[in-house]
Amino acid sequence: MKRILLFVLTNFAVMAVLLVTTRILGVDRFLTSNGLNMTALAGFSLVIGFGGAIISLLMSKAMAKWSTPGFVLINQPRNADEAWIVQTVQKFAEKAGIGMPEVGIFDGDPNAFATGANKNNALVAVSTGLLHNMTREEVEAVIGHEVAHIANGDMVTMTLIQGVMNTFVVFLSRLIGYAVDSFLRKGDSESSGPGMGYMITTIVMDILLGFVAAIIVAWFSRQREFRADAGAAQLMGRKQPMINALARLGGLTPGELPKTMQAMGIAGGLGSLFSTHPPIEERIAFLQKS
Repeated sequence: MKRILLFVLTNFAVMAVLLVTTRILGVDRFLTSNGLNMTALAGFSLVIGFGGAIISLLMSKAMAKWSTPGFVLINQPRNADEAWIVQTVQKFAEKAGIGMPEVGIFDGDPNAFATGANKNNALVAVSTGLLHNMTREEVEAVIGHEVAHIANGDMVTMTLIQGVMNTFVVFLSRLIGYAVDSFLRKGDSESSGPGMGYMITTIVMDILLGFVAAIIVAWFSRQREFRADAGAAQLMGRKQPMINALARLGGLTPGELPKTMQAMGIAGGLGSLFSTHPPIEERIAFLQKS
């Protein structure tokens, strides 16, 4: 898999830092020193699981600006194209009933993304390749798709789903780690606290369950794309421009977004378990039936 969600990567990176910190501080030893404390483990899992997701969400706009090649925030339009992009975002934002997002442009092949902590503090960005390879109406549909993501609250929804998945990963990996460690150290009455079996098992299960969580999050992301396509059609008052935009994207090389931003982009990978976007053909078929 060439591209991975930036949001997911940042989230797991934050989780890793939090887990390492708590391990250094001896939290794991506290959880298991006198038998596994299920209440403490549940609270610990919630803090770590949602902590990583929420911090990633709060960092999302800054990370997007920093990590996207050639990103320029349009404070004052430098040309007619930039002025039109800002006007189009503003038109759709007003129609969707959200605050005016920040607007940016970046270098690269056809793509676009939206991100931000909430509906009234978001960012919409389009690539130069999108402007050069699509008609104005098609680009307008793509912008409508991104504004629909914001209006649908997709960033917050993804954060909640990721937080729930993280919580289960942390909880189950430590529960399994404790069970394995107890089995390996059965009859060892002198030892207390987590042993090597616990340490190794929790690390392995964090990784394995993390992959399972990523598959589930990707599935939710794919469903979200169908809703954003429909939202773009609603904002434009008809669905043909969005269908045309998707068809054109299907014939173009999807732009490589930074790994942080793939989940919020207009064009994703193929329909694999880890893909954040459905195949273009499925999205077109969904719009045609709706």
